[in-house]
Amino acid sequence: MPHTRRPAVGYLLTVAAAGLFAVNGTVSTLALQAGIPATWLTALRCGGAAVGLLVALAVVAPGRLRITWREVPFLAVFGVVGVALTQFLYFVAIGRLPVGIALVFEMTAPVGIALWVRLVRREPVRPRIWLALGLSLSGLVLVAQVWQGGGSLDPLGVAAGLAAAVCLATYYLMGERGTVTRDPVTLTTWTFVAAGLFWAVVAPFTPFAPGVLGERVPVSLAQLTLPLWLLVLWIVVLGAIAPFWLSIAALRHLPPTTAGLVATVEPVLASVVAWLWLEQVLTGWQVAGALVVLTGIALAQTARAGAAAQPAPAPVPETPAPLAR
Repeated sequence: MPHTRRPAVGYLLTVAAAGLFAVNGTVSTLALQAGIPATWLTALRCGGAAVGLLVALAVVAPGRLRITWREVPFLAVFGVVGVALTQFLYFVAIGRLPVGIALVFEMTAPVGIALWVRLVRREPVRPRIWLALGLSLSGLVLVAQVWQGGGSLDPLGVAAGLAAAVCLATYYLMGERGTVTRDPVTLTTWTFVAAGLFWAVVAPFTPFAPGVLGERVPVSLAQLTLPLWLLVLWIVVLGAIAPFWLSIAALRHLPPTTAGLVATVEPVLASVVAWLWLEQVLTGWQVAGALVVLTGIALAQTARAGAAAQPAPAPVPETPAPLAR
């Protein structure tokens, strides 16, 4: 029996996922300010999400967890670059930049994807990609306010945000290839496992004192304090696992291009949350620049819309939901 698409449900699920990701940016900022290094926070998020997804699949559909040795190298690279490094670089960026601005830099990934498939894969792409590129670059100039002594933003934060965009683009491109043979849920589960193992080797928790998770930290809401482990639990469950499932569910009702366009609301929501919660105020130029960048991202998302009707070198399935943040 064919599945009935309900676009309204897809829009609702996508916005809900974007909202959770947006709140997660502020929660992660609080955890970083509390003293958890970006490497450890990334390891906790990747490892926690991997365990949660593994348990869920083991209960619901254990047969989907089977992998072959031939898949291991691909999953390893996908997990390390697309998940582990994307999240780490994002945490570095939000530790030095306003959350919404960091997301604007990271979410330029679709522009890079469209350029990659046009210049490297030689796939047909609509001419609007060049307008998208111009708008994105112009918007980033406004966001960074480069006329203020070389820029008003932390250089390392900007570099981390742009590097995160490259890694996120890699996540999408490898996801296109990976979902040819695997469903997005299983693929993302194993990439999180790979990411968790990567951080276990690169940044082991040997010097990490688990007792620090029990310390209460201020959350900037009416002098309220919460134990740090609660923030970490939010980052794993409501900042990774839950929005991932919502994003995947949305793809049952919306084409990936449409879902991607709706998801560009995330930097806007993240900026509002950070403004209300952390009092991160953006300048008028930064708001204008962010809107210009988002317009460029929207154009880049639709630049490949007509490519499906053209012969392609390989089948291009629906892109998995952007869990890499």
